This record gives sequence, C-alpha cells and structure tokens, in this order.
Amino acid sequence: MPTRYDNYPLAMIAVAGALSLAVYAAGAYILAQWGILFAVMYLGYCAFVELQLYRGSCVNCYYYGKLCGFGKGKICSFLFSRGDPAKFARRKPTWKDLLPDMLVLIIPVLGGIIRLIAGFEWSVLAAVVLLFFLSSVGNGFVRGSLACKHCRQYEAGCPAARMFEQAK
Repeated sequence: MPTRYDNYPLAMIAVAGALSLAVYAAGAYILAQWGILFAVMYLGYCAFVELQLYRGSCVNCYYYGKLCGFGKGKICSFLFSRGDPAKFARRKPTWKDLLPDMLVLIIPVLGGIIRLIAGFEWSVLAAVVLLFFLSSVGNGFVRGSLACKHCRQYEAGCPAARMFEQAK
C-alpha cells in the first residue's frame, strides 16, 4: 500500500502546479493567435474554473488548509471558509460536472484546429500537440503516480475516483 500523506512533499506539488500552468500557457498561446483578448478571456475562464473547484470541492476536502497533491487545499483556506468534510464523499459528480474542466482543453484545441485550417503554422501545431500531451500523459502521470495514490481523501471517499473506477 502506498504512503498516504497528510501534507504532500513540495516537489510533488510543484510538478502538479507546473503541469497546470503549462496547460493554461499552451491554451493561452494558441488562443493568442486570434488576438490577445482571446488569450486573456481564456485565462480568466481558467481562473473561474479553479475558483469553482475551490468553492465546490476543496472547502469540503480532507486537505482543506493542508498541502494536497495540487497545493489547492492550502490556497483554498486563504480564499474560502471550511465546508463540511462529509459533503465531499457524498458528492456524485457526472460527466456534465467535468465539462468546465474539459473546456479548458477543448476551447484552445478547437481554436488551434481552426487556425491550422485557415493557415498552417508549426508553432500552433506544436502547441496543440503539447496541450494534448500535457492533458493526457502529463495529467495521467500526476494523478496516477503522484497525487491520487497518496491521498487520504481517497480513503475517506473520493467522488472522482468512484466515477472513474465505474467508467472502467
């Protein structure tokens, strides 16, 4: 059985944080090809999605006020009051609940594909490929090897884990 952390090591949090920032940066780069306003709106949307995660999940998580695998429990405690930990395990998320997170990938990929059709650019293709790589392989590594397998909330009940285990 893997070690469960009360507070994750900073190196793990740094890798997870760097992955998120790289995804946001690649998406913003792609959308900036349409104009800086599109990139700014995208980054605003990313911030909105993060805040919704803090407000809807992190406030109720075991790691509220602690260093979770993504560092969000500590950040959340600066922004929002503690919620009810029992609510976290009772949540039953659906694929519809994941749509805002999925749009962080879908919006720039669609923008990039349209841009490539309008006029091929190697830098846009590279950014789209990088975004896919980070969102699939990178995210799989962070969640599978660094974060989720060491999570105490998983033991107490994790709605996301239940959802993805049922999908297998």
